[in-house]
Amino acid sequence: MGFNKLTAELEGRPVLAWSVSAYAECSSIDAIVLVCAATARTELEAIAREAAPIKLRAVVEGGAHRHLSVAEGLRIVPKDASMIAVHDAARPLVNCAMIERCLESARNAGAAACARPVTDTLKRVNDEGFIIESVERTGLWAVETPQIVRAELLRLAYDDVIATGAYVSDETSAVQAAGAPVALVETPEWNGKITYPGDLDLARLVLRGRAAGSPA
Repeated sequence: MGFNKLTAELEGRPVLAWSVSAYAECSSIDAIVLVCAATARTELEAIAREAAPIKLRAVVEGGAHRHLSVAEGLRIVPKDASMIAVHDAARPLVNCAMIERCLESARNAGAAACARPVTDTLKRVNDEGFIIESVERTGLWAVETPQIVRAELLRLAYDDVIATGAYVSDETSAVQAAGAPVALVETPEWNGKITYPGDLDLARLVLRGRAAGSPA
């Protein structure tokens, strides 16, 4: 992006504010912990506190990789929490309905994540950028967030990850490594991640459609 995408303007609010407020406005969410880079902490904390003045309980500095950041956040989450939702704040189109669907599935299965079936043709390439094989997309899903897990299971999974020095790219991977199943919940609305500048334009269109009462 060339700049901090979480502070990028999106329909009058920073990207981070959309993500945080979705959780703040969801009655099933009791508390929010923001994990962020030390270099951006002051700015991001101010945004998050405005978006969730009551539910934002703590702001902590993350690690070099996502799993290390999640591990830092878990240290702060209250011990009596029954379920823990992890969300990538660069997905500002999350809403309470998505969170609730994922939470219901996680309560039943122990762990769940929002996801969408892969519809593109997939290819594997070599280091030179040439196709070496086609990848069958049947049964393939692109995993998103929120990812919600029973608290004791997520803590156990991350204790194992940290203890062994393993690398996992998301919570589903950590939970699977601990030997537990993960359910996927199809996202009916676009829940895209802000990665490129053009993604902001797409997100604006979705938000305007929602405001006008049109499906995303």
